[in-house]
Amino acid sequence: MGNTGIMLRDGALEGKHIIVTGGGSGLGKSMSEVFLRLGAKVLICSRDENKLRQAARELAETTGGTIIYKACDVRDYEAVKDTLTYGVEQLGYINGLVNNAAGNFVSPTERLSPRGFDVIIDIVLKGTKNMTLAAGKYWIEAGVRPVSVVNIVTTYAFTGSGYVVPSAAAKGGVLAMTRSLAVEWAKYGMRFNAVAPGPFPTKGAWDRLLPGHLKEKFDPAKRVPLGRVGEHIELANLVSYLLSDYSAYVNGEVIVIDGGEWLYGAGQFNAFEQITDEEWDVLEQLIRAKNRKA
Repeated sequence: MGNTGIMLRDGALEGKHIIVTGGGSGLGKSMSEVFLRLGAKVLICSRDENKLRQAARELAETTGGTIIYKACDVRDYEAVKDTLTYGVEQLGYINGLVNNAAGNFVSPTERLSPRGFDVIIDIVLKGTKNMTLAAGKYWIEAGVRPVSVVNIVTTYAFTGSGYVVPSAAAKGGVLAMTRSLAVEWAKYGMRFNAVAPGPFPTKGAWDRLLPGHLKEKFDPAKRVPLGRVGEHIELANLVSYLLSDYSAYVNGEVIVIDGGEWLYGAGQFNAFEQITDEEWDVLEQLIRAKNRKA
């Protein structure tokens, strides 16, 4: 198992005022807790105000940090601007952003309706664009610097993946935007990086991706060379580093944190790990016999 403690020193994120989209539950809430413990002030947003209110209350009680919330549909640019304005009014300024809001479900692509496709594209790609564009305009006009943006993508943003085509297309777009703005907006004191997590279980997302018996049939841990899924603290530690001044020279990077899952799937013969020692003995004899005939 990984180290379950916070990696950075106390106060490492003091002076950081961070917006976390999709911050009311799951990984967004877990990351926000670590940011608060490290001294940041945090604004969490999502569409569900009741969930946000409860999350903010719990995080304030457990960390003693400054956390505010605002209901926001990231698909609506005007709502995004209102959320940013609220954050600046309440916290004084914003200088960090974690684009974590996402939506996904598994389906054969031919079964998707145009609206089903659009729902994912709008949340993931358009939502990230809306928040990034609104914040970027604010940072440039107000002269806020340094700024760090971390976009949560996925390993199939590199390769694509069947059965999650809308998500793959959207995350691939977010990754391209991350790298593009890392170059274009560096002159304004902004850094853009991405994190590509492997399997980090959250109830909401995993219930949609692996409903019913699929959790047992497609156990994600079996695809990970390290033999386990990720702990939320491990992702939160990595994102905290990218938001901190310790990573001031990291820009335009995408960091995979998946226990080797992506590489396992990329290697053509990696599944040979399922072969037993006895089967290897037989295979070696067959290979030697063929070599002698050659």
